[in-house]
Amino acid sequence: MTQNFREFHPGNSSGNEESNNQNKTAKGGGGNSIGRLAAVIAALLVLAVLAFGSVYSIGEQEQGVVTTFGNAGSVVTSGLHFKIPFVQRVTKVNTTILGFPIGYRSGSDENASQEQIDDESLMITSDFNFVNVDFYVEYKVSDPVKYLYHSKQPQQILKNIAQSCIRNIISNYAVDDVITTGKSKIQAEIKEMIIEKLEEQDIGLMLVNISMQDAEPPTEAVIEAFKAVETAKQGKETAINNANKYRNEKIPEASAKADRITQDAEAAKQERVNEGIAQAARFNEMFAEYEKNPLLTKQRMFYEAMEEVLPGVKLIIDDGSGNLNKTLYLDELQLEDITDNHAEVPSDETAQEED
Repeated sequence: MTQNFREFHPGNSSGNEESNNQNKTAKGGGGNSIGRLAAVIAALLVLAVLAFGSVYSIGEQEQGVVTTFGNAGSVVTSGLHFKIPFVQRVTKVNTTILGFPIGYRSGSDENASQEQIDDESLMITSDFNFVNVDFYVEYKVSDPVKYLYHSKQPQQILKNIAQSCIRNIISNYAVDDVITTGKSKIQAEIKEMIIEKLEEQDIGLMLVNISMQDAEPPTEAVIEAFKAVETAKQGKETAINNANKYRNEKIPEASAKADRITQDAEAAKQERVNEGIAQAARFNEMFAEYEKNPLLTKQRMFYEAMEEVLPGVKLIIDDGSGNLNKTLYLDELQLEDITDNHAEVPSDETAQEED
C-alpha cells in the first residue's frame, strides 16, 4: 500500500509563511478599495438626487405653490427656482383660461349620457314653459393656494354654482325672451350672480365669461312654431326698415320741394311788392303831370293803352281835314299786292284818330 506523505524541509517553512501573508494582504487591500469606490458612487448618487430634487421650473402659463412640511407658503411664477429636498414640495397650477359646457356634450366629455345632458339643459320659465338652454362657462385660477387647499373639487363647485344661478335667472323670464330677445340681458345677470357666489365661497376661481350657446323648446312642434314666430318677427323688422328707408328718402325730397316752393313764393312776393312800388311811383308822377295838363295826359294814356291792347297795329292819326290818304295797316306783302294791283282801299275801313 502506497503511503502519501509530504517531506518536511525546515529551511523552506519561513518562506512559505511569508508568501501566505503576502497573499492575504493583497486580498484584503482589494476588498477595501472596492468598498471605498462603492461608497463614493453612492455619495455621488445621493448628491445628484439632492441636486436635481432641489431645482424645478415653472412654465409661462403656470404658478407654483411651495409647501414646507405640508404648510402652504409662497406662490412662485414662471422661471427656474430652488427648494429644499424632502422638506419642501411644489405643486404646479395651470393659470390659463379653462372652460366647461352646461347642457350639451363636449369633446372631452363623451361618456356623458343624454339623460345627464337633459337634466342640465331643461329649465322652466316664468310663464311655465319648458326650454332647453346650453351654456359655456370660462374661468381661471385667481388664487392658487385657495384653489388647492380651500376645497376638494373647485371646478365642480363652480359648475354647481353656475347651474343654480342659470336656473334662478331663467325662471324670471318668459320663454319668448329666453329664446329670442333677452339673451344678452340674461347672460349679464347670470354672470353677475355667479361672481357674487364665487366671492362668498372663496375657492380661488374667478369667472371670465359665460355665454348662452343655444335655447330652444324641448319638442319639435314647439320648435317649428317658435321658428315661424321668429320668421314673422324678422319680416316685421324688414318691413319696418324698408318703411323707414322710404321715409328717409322721401322726407328730404319733400323738404327740398317745400323749400323751393317757399323760395319761389318769396321771390314772387318781392317781385309783386317791387312792381307795386314802381307802379305807385309811376302813378304819382303821372298824377303830377295830369294836374299840369289833364287833356294831354289823358290822350297819352289812351295811346299807350291802345299800344298794349293792340300790339303791332299801326295807328294813323289825322286832324280830319282830309289832306291825308287813309289806308288800312297791312303787312308788307299785302301792301305790295295792293300796290301792284292798283287796288283801291275802302275809306270806311280806315282807322282814324283825332288829334
